[in-house]
Amino acid sequence: MSASEMSLPKRLLSGVAVAAIALVLAACSDEKKETASKAPSEITASADATTTASTTATPAASEAKPAGTEVAQAAAPAAKADLPQSEGTVDVAKLMEPGPLPEMAVGEANAPVTIVEYMSMTCPHCANFHNKTFDAIKAKYIDSGKVRFIVREFPFDPRAAAAFMLARCAPEGQYFPMISMLFKQQEQWAAAQNGRDALLQMSKLAGFTQESFEACLTNQKLLDDVNAVMQRGAKEFGVKSTPTFFVNGEHYSGDMSVDVMSALIDSKL
Repeated sequence: MSASEMSLPKRLLSGVAVAAIALVLAACSDEKKETASKAPSEITASADATTTASTTATPAASEAKPAGTEVAQAAAPAAKADLPQSEGTVDVAKLMEPGPLPEMAVGEANAPVTIVEYMSMTCPHCANFHNKTFDAIKAKYIDSGKVRFIVREFPFDPRAAAAFMLARCAPEGQYFPMISMLFKQQEQWAAAQNGRDALLQMSKLAGFTQESFEACLTNQKLLDDVNAVMQRGAKEFGVKSTPTFFVNGEHYSGDMSVDVMSALIDSKL
């Protein structure tokens, strides 16, 4: 292994703790992304990330209600989730053309609804979707043959690229379990002072050895291909933030709850 090869894991995994923390706090938008092929030394600690806090107004105390109001409200049917606003459409045939890497997909190939998600492993909104929404959607729609779900890489920073590379290097059939584990433990490695050691420990739980971990992260072609997936998503399909979903070619941005994603899928069936 050459000295240049040995330096790649360090370039991917060291020196970005402050930037990673900023990414966790900020919205996952293209204004904050760094091309993962850059060395972390090129990513300044003062990453241009703006933390936005949402403030919810506290409602005033309710006025006294006539007797029986609570019973009437309890009996009313639950309101249907509002459909998210589409940001346009893309050519489905073009969207489904083979890319730089094999598709990572679950569900029947001939399912009536195809969802393509572009995501970043250090994006908290992506983690929230996969931790709170994806499993329910899988059980309700993917396992029943109604939805085919495809994940595509859109790393905002070197640490996210490294996580994707490790998922790609996992044993066959373990890409989605590896992604799920990393999202559930995102806070433990995305903002860790030593990202390399944090990801190494996570990888060992998935069956990696020190040698296979190093071999994966020194695979320059894999890194280039992960970046190429991201660049294609941005240039050809207008992906600007994560998570971005294409549902039968319709473009939607942002995290979705189970109810909202279900309503969207139902509208396409």
